[in-house]
Amino acid sequence: MAEEANGPEPKDTGKRVYDLEERTARFGEAIIAFVKRIPHNVVTNPLIGQLVRAATSVGANYCEADDAVSKKDFRHMISICKKESRESKYWLRMIAAADESAKQEARVHWQEAKELHLIFAAIWRKK
Repeated sequence: MAEEANGPEPKDTGKRVYDLEERTARFGEAIIAFVKRIPHNVVTNPLIGQLVRAATSVGANYCEADDAVSKKDFRHMISICKKESRESKYWLRMIAAADESAKQEARVHWQEAKELHLIFAAIWRKK
């Protein structure tokens, strides 16, 4: 019955499906949750603001790229995703330096930012 209402189920082709829109949104959400646990002070406040802007921008710009009206527009938006994910790595490094207790979790988020950067760099090269 469910198949009739929703159409046939997709066939399993053995290929992994990567939903970058979801992945980038989860990255932004994880960063927001992370920075809420960092003590706010004169040093960390500007770093937190920069990190939140860069990390949440990755997903926003990917959504823009996904709706691009031309190949040139798509490449431009993907290049911004690439830059913002790289910038996120930088701000995570600075936060780890500013708050020793955040270092371990910052490394986890840094790894995700690195992977996103590599993905967007590969997309940018192919298009």
